[in-house]
Amino acid sequence: MSSQTARSTLHTVSVDAPASVVYGMLADAPRWPLFLPSCIHVERMEFDGTEEQLWVWDVEDDRVRFSRVRRVLHPRTRSVDFEEFAGEDSSWPGAVASGTWSVAPEDGGRSALTLRYEELVPGGTPARGALEADVLGRLDGIRQMAERWDSLDELLLSFEDSTRVDGPSELVYDFLYRVEDWADLLPRVDSAHVTEDLPGVQIAALDTCSVHTGLTVTAEAVRLCFPAAGRIVYKETVTPDLIAAHTGEWSILPDESGLTVVSAHRVLLRPEAFAEVLGDDACPADARLYVREWLGRADQEALGLAKWHAESPVRRLR
Repeated sequence: MSSQTARSTLHTVSVDAPASVVYGMLADAPRWPLFLPSCIHVERMEFDGTEEQLWVWDVEDDRVRFSRVRRVLHPRTRSVDFEEFAGEDSSWPGAVASGTWSVAPEDGGRSALTLRYEELVPGGTPARGALEADVLGRLDGIRQMAERWDSLDELLLSFEDSTRVDGPSELVYDFLYRVEDWADLLPRVDSAHVTEDLPGVQIAALDTCSVHTGLTVTAEAVRLCFPAAGRIVYKETVTPDLIAAHTGEWSILPDESGLTVVSAHRVLLRPEAFAEVLGDDACPADARLYVREWLGRADQEALGLAKWHAESPVRRLR
């Protein structure tokens, strides 16, 4: 085994938000994909109120990386200790990174957010610029969201659409998985390009036609596919103007009488684009309605075709 080298860094940023708000964002790891650009998906596997085990997918050097994270939350001191463990395909045993998030109150309702981070890297790894950029990026992502704390409820949107299917779950999943075929099946999709360098990890780029403007809208997403669980989770890495961040999940839920197929969305709106896209008088409620209707139409098209794809063979057999 090659030697390992430890690298560490510590940075602090001043945040125009109360310390309790900043700590709340640190503690709510499942929502990090909406706040941190490099974070794709977080699954909370265990949580006893203090210690939690997370599965985390993020993008590093244009590659999707999976890691297991153990965190210990200290609400009284507003700090979070963590250890990151490499995915199962890594040759490095044990923790590959560790550190502490901490928040301290400052005068005027501000707070100081600090991240201490240490990582183990193979010997001979190039300079530490990537580490510094990653730490500063994480701090800035939390800072930006925390500083919008008083309007965040208006900018966050969560909803889901669903349909009942009388057919095999495998056929529904097949349709949802083969997104590269959607350009031939869904009227709104002009083109679709998909790569899958790692099994179950798709990088998808879709060009769609906007119903409101008729213009082409390009979206790119990382899709994590879990066939055994009947789930596909994703995060858009290139989003339309109104959307700052968008994560979603397709899930197939079987029961005694058939299947329910669900499309769930979590969206962070971009207020800077409201006037340009919706007009000078646009408010968060207008943007929420616009995005809800737009994504809802896309859901209904995809869910309808998934239903047809699964039920057509069943009809032919009857």
